[in-house]
Amino acid sequence: MTTARDLTIVALGMPSDQPVGQGDLSLALAGAEAIDLLESGALSLDGDRMVPGPRVARDDRLLDQAHASLTRRKPYEKVDAWLWRRGSDLAAAYADDLERAGLLTHPRGRFGLRSARTVLADSQARRSAEERRASGEPVLAALLAAAGIGEEPGEARESLTGGAVTTVLAAVGDAVTQLEAVRLRRDVENAAFDNMWRA
Repeated sequence: MTTARDLTIVALGMPSDQPVGQGDLSLALAGAEAIDLLESGALSLDGDRMVPGPRVARDDRLLDQAHASLTRRKPYEKVDAWLWRRGSDLAAAYADDLERAGLLTHPRGRFGLRSARTVLADSQARRSAEERRASGEPVLAALLAAAGIGEEPGEARESLTGGAVTTVLAAVGDAVTQLEAVRLRRDVENAAFDNMWRA
């Protein structure tokens, strides 16, 4: 399993009263893909620029798409720009991928009809993702925290993960913060517009 798949499984397994923001999750998933590519040798960083490496054989369609989306010419794309570009609707793509793999199901409701609600199937992939989360693995914990699930790992990121991974995690955190600022600005503008019409 990849970090991105584990992140998706944990996020989809959250109770319904603790919703995960799709934008935050999509940015965290893009970061997880970058980290998976770094760890496989299919990507390296030159400062904050993403330098594609050789294609590594994987059995993961979405990770192959992530590798194919890397800019192949200098100046290479910056991590933060790639996160925004790649992260567009990525949470939905991973949910669809899990459903195709049979890891996400629609339970039967009354009268035997399939409900619109989706639930994670009891699978080895789910157990592995939950075990990885419970172990406090620092990369997954940092990505979950960026997506609004749990707390940031207490130990220094650099010592736990290495420089390139730390750069990606920092970029994910910055992107999520920017997204929250956009949301807040939009809420303020909408409230001001509503107040103007009420006056």
